[in-house]
Amino acid sequence: MTHGHFWKIMAGGLLLLVGAVPALAQPYDIPVSDGAGIMSASAPVFRAETAHEVHIRGQRVRYRVVSGETVLRDLDGAETGRIFAFSYLRTDAVATDRPVLFVFNGGPGSASLWLHMGVIGPRRLVLDQEVNPSNVPPFGLTDNPVSVLDVADLVFIDPVGTGFSRPAPGVDPALFWGVDEDAESIAQFIELWLTEHGRWNSPKYVLGESYGTVRAAVLPRALMGSPIYNGVMRGITLDGVILLGTTLAGRGNGGAPDGETLAAARARSLPGLAVTAAYHGRSSLETDDPEAVYAAAAAYADGPYRAALADLQAGTLSPSDRAEILAQLEVFVGLDAETIGEDLYISERDYARTLLTDAGLEAGVYDSRYTLPLASSGRDPVADDPAMGQYVPGFVSAFNRMLGEELGVDTGRAYTAIRWRDLLPAWNWERRGVEPGQSFAVDLAWSMRRNRDLRVFVASGYYDLVTTPADARASISEAGLPEDRVRFEEYPSGHMLYLGGTAQAFAEDLRTFLTAH
Repeated sequence: MTHGHFWKIMAGGLLLLVGAVPALAQPYDIPVSDGAGIMSASAPVFRAETAHEVHIRGQRVRYRVVSGETVLRDLDGAETGRIFAFSYLRTDAVATDRPVLFVFNGGPGSASLWLHMGVIGPRRLVLDQEVNPSNVPPFGLTDNPVSVLDVADLVFIDPVGTGFSRPAPGVDPALFWGVDEDAESIAQFIELWLTEHGRWNSPKYVLGESYGTVRAAVLPRALMGSPIYNGVMRGITLDGVILLGTTLAGRGNGGAPDGETLAAARARSLPGLAVTAAYHGRSSLETDDPEAVYAAAAAYADGPYRAALADLQAGTLSPSDRAEILAQLEVFVGLDAETIGEDLYISERDYARTLLTDAGLEAGVYDSRYTLPLASSGRDPVADDPAMGQYVPGFVSAFNRMLGEELGVDTGRAYTAIRWRDLLPAWNWERRGVEPGQSFAVDLAWSMRRNRDLRVFVASGYYDLVTTPADARASISEAGLPEDRVRFEEYPSGHMLYLGGTAQAFAEDLRTFLTAH
């Protein structure tokens, strides 16, 4: 890190303190049921409010932040848990009909700080460089001039078990840890938030990243309500669903895919490998422009490559056709035929470890532009991923600084950025009212049928080898979502598609989506 950059970071920190007017945290005592219908005092509800201003697209925006807990209850009024959220409310604009964007990340088990600090919130992390950054302090914290707070109020939600959110004492967290259970708790939070802030008449949007796209896809059902799904009627409809790093394939059907399905899935991996090869100078194509490379690879993948993989599964692929496919794959992915193998396929994770072997490097799967030395890897799927291992510390550090220095949040507990322990092994993938293994995109299709005004925005990163643009498009297409109400955008970035110089482009597309009528 240069000295010049260090002082830019320090200056950003000083400006942030001048712009924020913190208020003291307010604990509120609330009554809860003891389970027998008798109301008794519970632990205080944490609440802090602060006032700020930021310049977005050259316009001054004044806002307040409400950081605190919302108490969840069962139908008898007993407390079941608390969701901690951060609400950004513009104070120099009329609020009643202003859009509200509810934001969450994925996991399952992840808090919302990534979207909070990466692109959506009015404050953002500054790294010394966005691709292959240093992962030791100091990290910068500065105003975000592309935040969509100018056009929508923002609510960052941490599901139970993440951030500061937790189940009530004595309540089994299994009440929250499952596809339907999680969606129900978030739906209850949104319902309570709308009442608290008087926003029932505002346009409503949900934005999810990674597993958050599953949550976003099933939330419209929980928000509307159903006698066979969640057993209550809420009657809340959405204007839009935004999906980032989309992963909507069904889970738990227990069966192996047929040959055609396997061939299609393997073929969809090719465009991501091709743009990765081009980025690292290993492709033999005439261009390294990611959009052009991706388009060429996608066309080949959906044509000759998919057909050859299907023939291979059926045992009818001729030696000459196999050789022709391998020769073309060499051009796209930058590996020789022997390395690719007779099955004409190399998985994304194996590819990330293989492409740059001669340079002693491993590419990331969450963002294949990032690299780390191949030697001495512990093979941890997150800590040793070159992307996650390098950008995570900056996000966590900057967010915790913002909590204390700007938002007045001190709960006496650590903020859990991602929780794997207990939560992942316990996660319930079994669902009510759907076929086993059904795609989550089908839930979205049902909701779009019920709500003719519901629109969907699907955003993906070319260098994301975990949740690829091709898989996102396939899931949406197979579920039959109305094409005229779905918008797709791809960016030259990775799983966190707003890193590496793409934040402004994504934010402008999001702003357009939120303000379209």
